[in-house]
Amino acid sequence: MEREPEVRPLVPDIDRQVVADATRVFKLERRDFVKLGAMAGGGLVLGVAFPRGLRAWERGADGDGAGRDGADADAPALNAFVQVATDGGVTIWMARAEMGQGVLTALPMLVAEELDADWDSVRIQQAGADPHKYGRQTTVGSSSVRNGAWLHLRKAGAAARAMLVAAAAKRWGVPAGECAASKGRVTHAGSGRSAGYGELAEEAARLAVPADPKLKSPSAFTLIGTSPARRDTPAKVRGTADYGADVRVEGMLQATVVHPPRFGDSVGSFDASKAMAVPGVRKVVPISAGLAVVADHTWAAFRGAEALRVTWKDGGFGKDSKAIAAELDGLLEGPEAAVARNDGDVAGALSSGAHRAGGRYVTPYLAHATMEPMVTTARVEKGRCEVWASTQNPQGAQRVAADVTGLDVSNVDVHVTFVGCGWGRRGSVDYVRDAVETAKAVGAPVQLVWTREEDMRHDEYRPISHYRMQGAVDAKGRLSALDARVAAPPIGVQDGRGRAGEVNRSAVDGIANSAYSIPNLRVDYRYSGIPVPTGYWRSVGPSQNTWVMESFVDELAHAAGRDPVEFRLALLDGEPRVKRVLEMAAERAGWGKPLPAGRARGVALVRDKGGRVAEIAEVSSENGQPRVHRVTVVADCGIVVHPNIVESQYAGSVIAGLAAALYGKITLREGSVVQGNFGGYPLLRMDEAPAVDVHIVDSREDPGGVGEPALPPAAPALTNAWFALTGTRVRELPMVPQA
Repeated sequence: MEREPEVRPLVPDIDRQVVADATRVFKLERRDFVKLGAMAGGGLVLGVAFPRGLRAWERGADGDGAGRDGADADAPALNAFVQVATDGGVTIWMARAEMGQGVLTALPMLVAEELDADWDSVRIQQAGADPHKYGRQTTVGSSSVRNGAWLHLRKAGAAARAMLVAAAAKRWGVPAGECAASKGRVTHAGSGRSAGYGELAEEAARLAVPADPKLKSPSAFTLIGTSPARRDTPAKVRGTADYGADVRVEGMLQATVVHPPRFGDSVGSFDASKAMAVPGVRKVVPISAGLAVVADHTWAAFRGAEALRVTWKDGGFGKDSKAIAAELDGLLEGPEAAVARNDGDVAGALSSGAHRAGGRYVTPYLAHATMEPMVTTARVEKGRCEVWASTQNPQGAQRVAADVTGLDVSNVDVHVTFVGCGWGRRGSVDYVRDAVETAKAVGAPVQLVWTREEDMRHDEYRPISHYRMQGAVDAKGRLSALDARVAAPPIGVQDGRGRAGEVNRSAVDGIANSAYSIPNLRVDYRYSGIPVPTGYWRSVGPSQNTWVMESFVDELAHAAGRDPVEFRLALLDGEPRVKRVLEMAAERAGWGKPLPAGRARGVALVRDKGGRVAEIAEVSSENGQPRVHRVTVVADCGIVVHPNIVESQYAGSVIAGLAAALYGKITLREGSVVQGNFGGYPLLRMDEAPAVDVHIVDSREDPGGVGEPALPPAAPALTNAWFALTGTRVRELPMVPQA
């Protein structure tokens, strides 16, 4: 009797969920567009309300339940405001953080397209934190365009356009259907009359908001699909862009923080005399994370921190990397597991397979190592708190500031600066707490900056993960069975998230829900409570799990004597979009065609966060180390808003993925992180960077994620090419360990 497959839903089916939410979007009621009170310059102002169902998905997608940002689940979710002022200018208030991914250009393009605005008249305003006005403001998961904004922001523009056209038609006494809008003006061809949006704004504001404004078809787009100059570029080129470290407040002091060297330790006692002797040092104050050194300038704060003498209270954690690895290997062989997926008869298919393969794979802890270290400026005075933060999570910053000061969140203002690299690290707000606690303690505005060493040694790391993979190929050369065991701490282990007997979704994301059709598939998860802080790292679970899955599928293809591309294509009959990107990648990269002597190719793919990406790496060996010459990227991310931004994101993702695969590793010695700077945790240097050949599939599907999906295939494309070149299967990252 055939056994019914057991599938436990762990990782949300992102595409289906977004489609479901999008269906609700088409049925927006009048109250979903709320006319707001007068803003600067008056005119027509609309608010854009996101559906509650979408916000519930966003909270659950992170695996954080109620969400770490503290946003009220029952609050309105006005995720953008759109204003057409009486001078004709269009201002769009955006509630997402700009951290290099281009949202302050791409998201306003959605509004401007449907509004038929003159792009040169569009102004973008960064919104501050608000627990009610903007819904959930976190910028995570490649979600800014795809999760709701694609339809909602377009509807905002379409509603405003319809109201402006209606106002013109009413003024002229003609049917609205005879009027047309283009580049910030409404015209009536029959009479030759014309009026600018500014002239019509006040009249339009008195009209009813259309419940279901008509959206353009993609064939009618004039702005979406083009690459206008990014709105954030001029300030960055001129040096006038304000990042977290650029903030200046009257009377501001500079500070840094000294954390315990071992996780779990705390301050026992300290001698600040030598620190206070450093010219410019003002105070040394205890904060919850350790000690803050406050000074007139940053250099004095750093020198004072070095001079501190601290006795640390032992928290009981003293493991090194070898002990952690042994613990995870023990979990792989133990009986305790939570089943993530169990389809078919895996044991039977493994035993009857014509070809079998198996082995242990290991991925390390990884630091975020953002270019801009953690930095926040805070001022606490007169019953209010003001925060200037380089953050992906403004509401979380607002909430933690309220917690520290005892104020209501309505008395906390958070100003969001440009983010000098996020990678998920700035979704956490530990560094914001440091700044607010310090400002409160000294009674003056404080800008608190972590040193690079504190940043690298007190990160929230991508979790270390160990895997035991087993698989079989049948007599016809088809993948018939795969058994995957994953042992890893959950994301947020330091906050008590995750427990034995429960599946951690991120730990199996990319394996339990891969694009491949495998008739007999079992994936289980083994919980580890190792108290090294863990957090979201760019592309999250697929960043390491795709390397394991794609490496092992490649291993099975070679065990069966089949071409790795053809082997994968046979597993993708139910995924036409993934199949297409793989076929195109093989064609573009010249798969199967001769290469110069000493070079080989490797392939990998992923379906992640609404994106489908295939990559082929061309690799050689230089002095026994891998050298990547070219990576061909083919991606289907649905309709592309701004092609140049998308191409840049894909290229950056490849470089990041290769750097992690080649060099990235955080190690521990007696409970402390060894690496402190880029000397021991290198990134890819310019002379090591390959040519990245990006091809974007012409797709009419709704937009998918861009900033993260191209990262996961980079590592397995590299290591699969290395196997093809050398015959050595890489089972543990990084490929080039540091001393």
